[in-house]
Amino acid sequence: QLQLVESEGGLVQPGGSLTLSCTASGSTWRFYAIAWFRQAPGKEREGVSCISASGRATNYADFVKGRFTISRDKDKNTVYLQMNNLTPEDTAIYYCAGTSTWASTSLRPYEYDQWGQGTQVTVSS
Repeated sequence: QLQLVESEGGLVQPGGSLTLSCTASGSTWRFYAIAWFRQAPGKEREGVSCISASGRATNYADFVKGRFTISRDKDKNTVYLQMNNLTPEDTAIYYCAGTSTWASTSLRPYEYDQWGQGTQVTVSS
């Protein structure tokens, strides 16, 4: 079993930056691929980015390519999502999730079975 805890989100102005972290507990952390998803009010949950267990493979949704960067620090059991050039359309609850399919770079929510509690990110002036 993997426990995932997201860092606190926050309020950011358009064009600003924010880095989210997802810290995992459990001895099997290093075998899990980790992804970030988000869900805005009235919309379905969508995949944002993911990183394989090794950290060598990543995947990004088209709407964040060039703006968001995912990384993982194996010593800290943490995956980061650096978000730059944020727009109001990025406003959502952001969740990190894990799958034991260690090489996965999927952005499909149903393929992930361990989830964090979510953190609110609001982009507004």
